Amino acid sequence: MKHIHKGAAPDRLKRWIALGDENWQAEYSNMPQGIKKTVKEALMAEQGWLCCYCERRLTDEDSHIEHFRPQSNPDVDPLDFSNMLCSCQNQLKTGEPRHCGHLKKDWFDPFLLVSPLQANCECQFAFSGIGEIMPAANGDRAADETIARLGLNIRKLQALRNKAIEPFLDDFLNTEDLRKFVEGYLDRDASGQFGQFHTTIRYLFGNILTNNNLL
Repeated sequence: MKHIHKGAAPDRLKRWIALGDENWQAEYSNMPQGIKKTVKEALMAEQGWLCCYCERRLTDEDSHIEHFRPQSNPDVDPLDFSNMLCSCQNQLKTGEPRHCGHLKKDWFDPFLLVSPLQANCECQFAFSGIGEIMPAANGDRAADETIARLGLNIRKLQALRNKAIEPFLDDFLNTEDLRKFVEGYLDRDASGQFGQFHTTIRYLFGNILTNNNLL
């Protein structure tokens, strides 16, 4: 789970909300598709086109707007951009396992759900060389519960992480090549995207940058 630095709400969303008066109020349920598309694009951009939970690559066709604190909570404003994230999976294919936002649904526990908006969230998870995710500290109930509730350790995601790890294990990479590879992967590319499974790669290979005073 990569830390997400939230930005301001898109101007288009703010202008639409401001149209409300005594006769009509903006609600998430009546948000025009064009504005919803603008919101989702803004979320994907601030997340570097990574799922807010598992860090798979986001696409417009395979993603949805996720409310971290569920809309079903009467104290939650569904139009609060600071509570909006972008999670992978949209229309689930037959047989595709649910994970991330679709598996979490309306579950929320402020003590047991690790938030990607929390600055130290990345430090709560560890990864194996074959793509498994686990709590970084023994007895971390929040990390353990978050992994289970979001399905972050299902075989599908383990396999995808393992595939992302493989290029970094190439025997033909010398130390300097690996250092440049890792440094480039952990930075946004020209289109603003981070490499998939960013925190996995950082956890397993980031020390090569630390040793060179680059991290």
